[in-house]
This record gives sequence, C-alpha cells and structure tokens, in this order.
Amino acid sequence: MSETQMPTARTRLVREADRAVYDREAVYRILDEGFLCHAGFVVDGQPFVIPTSYGRRDASLYIHGSAASRMLRQMQMPMNDGAPVCITVTLLDGLVLARSVFNHSMNYRSVVILGKATLVDDREEKLAALRILSEHILPGRWDDSRQPNERELKATSVLRVPIEEFSAKVRVGPPIDDEEDYAFPTWAGVVPLEMVAGKPIDDARLLPGQSVREYARDYTRKRQSK
Repeated sequence: MSETQMPTARTRLVREADRAVYDREAVYRILDEGFLCHAGFVVDGQPFVIPTSYGRRDASLYIHGSAASRMLRQMQMPMNDGAPVCITVTLLDGLVLARSVFNHSMNYRSVVILGKATLVDDREEKLAALRILSEHILPGRWDDSRQPNERELKATSVLRVPIEEFSAKVRVGPPIDDEEDYAFPTWAGVVPLEMVAGKPIDDARLLPGQSVREYARDYTRKRQSK
C-alpha cells in the first residue's frame, strides 16, 4: 500500500500546488528511473550544486565520490550529525508549445529531498551501497566487473541521505492557453522527449570472444521500483 507523506513547511509546494505529489511510491518511481541528481550544499556561505550519480535502497539515497572532493568532505561534517543537503532529480518528458510564448512549458517529473548526509563508514554497508549505485545505473554490471579493492574503497566516500522530507512535482498534458489565444493561428502541442540508448560500441582493447552483454544491448531506464 502506497504511503502519502505529509509535506513539511519546507517541502510544501505553494506555486502550482496542484502539481504536487507527496506519495512515496510515486517519488520512488521517479528516483528509480533517473540516475543523475544534483546535490546542493553550502561551504562558508557559498552555495554549490554538483551533479552526481546516485542509488536508492528503500528509504535511503546513496551518493559517492572521491574522498578528497570538496562536496564529499563538506557533507561529512559534522561527522556526528551530518551535513544539510538538498538533492534534486528531474526527468524531462516533453516540450509544451502553447500559442502564447508566456504559456510555453515542459512536461516533467521532479523530486526534491531535504536532509542530512552522513558518512557510511561500515565496510560492508559501503560495499553494499556501491553495489546499489552500480546496479541503479546498469543492473547486472556489478557481478560482471572487477570488485573494488582496498585502495579504491579507501579513496571513495559514500554518503547516505534519508528519504524522509521530500516532495515531487509533476506536469503532464497539453498546453494551457488563455482563452482568447486559442484563436491565434499557430501550431500548438507537445514534443515528447525520452532517453534512448544507442548501439553499444566495443572498446578498442576488448579481449577476443567478449560480446556485448544483454544488459548493455537492451539498456533502458524504464524499471519497477523496489
């Protein structure tokens, strides 16, 4: 049974509130289809927004990167409480062309998560989180690749962000013009957009006998939430 989360003062949509979604399963579906998020944080009063990959398991979102990166170092402080972050994920589904330029829009699905990022320091959870990240991007690839060694694990930081304070915003459908503009003589409608994988390209140093795996040949972002 799907759970509807009550929005907080920080996540309640005010503008175009009819597009708000607070249903947890709907949020998971958006997160599971995307694979690039933008992580916002502040260092010495300066805001930064960094694109990065992510993975989800239940109500936890994981991000990772070099242990030396400014983003990861900042998000690890203070170590006992975590660092405030804003995580956003957006899926663009179409360009909405109205008769009036003012009413042009986009069809989209977006999620905003507010919370505190904490360092994953347990080795087994860290490995599990890295597997979640890998499988989120390309299911099946983790078991088909060399696993991280100790040097690589030490050089990588993994952060966990709870999916507890969140909201989604969704726009679907045709353009909405002012009534008087429906008589304006121009084309109006929606240009659908979707991510489509191309044909895999062999690496130049591929060993003999290695063929493209099914998960790469039939790659898609359409999947079921777990």
